[in-house]
Amino acid sequence: MKPVVWLSALLCGWSAWLPVKGQQPFRVMFYNVENLFDCRHDSLKEDREFLPDGEKKWTPSRYWRKLDALSKVVAAVGEERLPDLVGLCEVENDSVLFDLTRRSSLRALGYRYVATHSPDVRGIDVALLYQPGSFRLLESHEIPVPSAEAGFRPTRNVLYVKGEVLSGDTLHVLVCHLPSRLGATRVSRRHRMLAARTVRAVADSVRTATSDARILWMGDFNADVEDRVFREVVFPYFREPGLSPFCADGVRGSYRYRGIWETIDHILVSPVLMDNSRPFHTSDGCRAIVAFPFMCEREKTYGGVRPFRTYQGPLYKGGYSDHFPVTLDFEWCFPE
Repeated sequence: MKPVVWLSALLCGWSAWLPVKGQQPFRVMFYNVENLFDCRHDSLKEDREFLPDGEKKWTPSRYWRKLDALSKVVAAVGEERLPDLVGLCEVENDSVLFDLTRRSSLRALGYRYVATHSPDVRGIDVALLYQPGSFRLLESHEIPVPSAEAGFRPTRNVLYVKGEVLSGDTLHVLVCHLPSRLGATRVSRRHRMLAARTVRAVADSVRTATSDARILWMGDFNADVEDRVFREVVFPYFREPGLSPFCADGVRGSYRYRGIWETIDHILVSPVLMDNSRPFHTSDGCRAIVAFPFMCEREKTYGGVRPFRTYQGPLYKGGYSDHFPVTLDFEWCFPE
């Protein structure tokens, strides 16, 4: 079945959904999409690697194949309910987001988007796709991380989005891509701490204005929950709901490096969002790492499976991403 056909079929069932009495799901997804670059050179960025004549031989056909592959993932993650919010990182610019939401197989699903325009030297940014029927955009801003002032090279800005869900609750969404672990370990850790504190400062300002603010923080943290950034910056004020027990067989994280699984992609919530007496809430067991068989490949060196990625070094593999997406489901309760 052609992608547009199966996406349209899925959309028909989804679009019949309307707010009714009782409980309705609200699905959030985060996905590091592994270097979603266009094929044009930006003279202000170091993007030559992803050009037709660059190291990766990144051609229009490969680009459009990747867009349709990502569309397939979003639709598959949706099952009976497409994600209402999709946080993305490693997207180059507005151009790739326009192509993804308006010109790929995803176009039938009606997503809109907001994105950052960061000083990152490679030109990669973070973005949020949203369904306007279930999330009414109120405002959005990007917040720079003061990297240069601290002696670091520029990194990705933080995306702040404020919107209203159908229960009437205001949801504050923070999307981040914390600095890489490459290079000197201590230096990169200090940079991640700085970026995480920048996000926390935004959350603190929201809480100052509204003490019980509903805040959702998602992103590629380049760190697992044992890292200092979680102990000192994240967990005093945010919680990560427990994983669903139904993760794919053999998958133990969102990222695998040299045979070792790590969960470095996270969706976190302020504690009020885990209060099931509230109209809009989530709970333990509602978070999942999504690894459909078509998104996996066998790993010969270490055994087991790993994400089926687009590139392995300079080698084009034609897959989806080197990360698996993570999802979190909420319920909103309408009065009987």
